[in-house]
Amino acid sequence: MEFVDSSIVEQIEMKMIRPSQFSIRDKFQRNDCDFETLVSSIREHGLLQPILIRPLEHSFEIVAGHRRFHACRTLRWRFITAKIRELSDKQTYEIQLTENIQRKSMDPIEEAEAFRRYVIDFGWGGISELARKIGKSEEYVSHHMQLLKLPDEIKQKIVSNSLKVSQAIEIVQMPHEKQQKLASEVINNNLTVRQLRELKLALREEETFNKIVVSSKDESRSSSIAKKASLTLKITLARLDNLINEVHTTIEPDQRAEIINLLMGIRLGIHSLIDESIRFKNKKFNS
Repeated sequence: MEFVDSSIVEQIEMKMIRPSQFSIRDKFQRNDCDFETLVSSIREHGLLQPILIRPLEHSFEIVAGHRRFHACRTLRWRFITAKIRELSDKQTYEIQLTENIQRKSMDPIEEAEAFRRYVIDFGWGGISELARKIGKSEEYVSHHMQLLKLPDEIKQKIVSNSLKVSQAIEIVQMPHEKQQKLASEVINNNLTVRQLRELKLALREEETFNKIVVSSKDESRSSSIAKKASLTLKITLARLDNLINEVHTTIEPDQRAEIINLLMGIRLGIHSLIDESIRFKNKKFNS
C-alpha cells in the first residue's frame, strides 16, 4: 500500500512543544561542537527542515528533530516550523530510533538498550519486526541485545571503543568468570576476532582436560583416562604448533610478536597440563 502523508506544516509556539517521553539517547549535549555548528547554521540560514511533532492533549511532543528544537530555543525563537502528524507511541519510538541509528549518534550499548525496550519492555514486536522497521538485519539486532549480558566493566570498554562489537559478541558466549580475562587479552594484545576464537577454543579444551582429570572417580580406569588426556593434549600441542607456523608465514614481522607471545603462552600452559597428567598417571601407577 502506498504511504499517504497526512501531516500538516505550521508555525508552532515553542512553549507548546515538549521533549519526547522516550529517551532513546540520554547523552544529548548542548555544548559539543556539532551542536554549536547546528546553532550557527540555523542562525545564518534558518531552519531548513521542519521538526516532526505529534499532537497530545493541550500540547505537542517532539518525534524527530530534538537537536534542531534545542538549537532554535538557544536562539530564543518564539515559533518553530513543525510538521504535525498523528502517531502512536510505537511509531514515535520507531522513528526516533531510526533517526538516531542513521545519524550514528548512539554507541552500541545505547542501541542495545533501545532494542531491549522495544522488544521486551514495551513488547511491540520481535527481533525480526524491529530489524525490518529500522533497516538492519536480524543478526545486527540480536547481537547488540546480547551485549547487555556482559558485565558493566566490559560494556564500558565497548562504549569507549576499546572493544569492538564483533569481539564482544565472541566474549559474551564464554562463561561469566572468563569474560573479563578474555576482554583484557583482546585489548592488551590487539587480538582479531579469529585469534580470539582460537583463544576461546584453547580455553575450552583446557577446561575439558581439567574436568577429565578431576572428575574421574573410577580407580581402575584412572590411569587409562590420564593417558587419554595426555595424548589429547599432545595432539592439541601439535595443532598449536601448526598455528604458530601459520602466523610466521601469513603475518608481517612487525605485527607478529604479540600473537606469537600469546600462542607461546598457551603452548606453555598446555605443557603444564601434560606434565600434570603424567604426574597423575605415575601417582596411580606407584600406588
